[in-house]
Amino acid sequence: MQKVKIEPFKVIGISVRTTNENGQAATDIPRLWETFMSQGILEKIPDKIDHTVYSLYTNYEGDYMRPYDTILGCKVNSLAHIPDGMVGLDVAGGDFLEFIAKGDLTKDVVVNTWYDIWKKPLPRSYAVDFEIYGEKAQNPADAEVSIFIGVKE
Repeated sequence: MQKVKIEPFKVIGISVRTTNENGQAATDIPRLWETFMSQGILEKIPDKIDHTVYSLYTNYEGDYMRPYDTILGCKVNSLAHIPDGMVGLDVAGGDFLEFIAKGDLTKDVVVNTWYDIWKKPLPRSYAVDFEIYGEKAQNPADAEVSIFIGVKE
């Protein structure tokens, strides 16, 4: 874990409102990923900077056990043209703690890293948290995913 300063950025993608209560997110988020992949959402995102996929968690109603939005998308240059069925998010940036999930994506390496994060007494802001699925995540059996947790300044 290391503290990093993230510059503001914009994302366009698809979203779902979910919660960690009763394991609901364990159903909703994989379904969102399935929609993202099967409907070619990546290719439909306008004005994207690259093909890195961001999974963002925002609009928290409280802590991590309360409802929140998950957005799967890409970093973009502008939110001027958001396609029907998609959402845009302007991420303010700020102070974040970076955690690295390494291993087999099919064996819950990211979810298990989140379980570890939830056990830590972190000064979370609950504004936005996100995961980055870039080049190091291309091989699902041996992936590296960065997880950024927004913290109070």
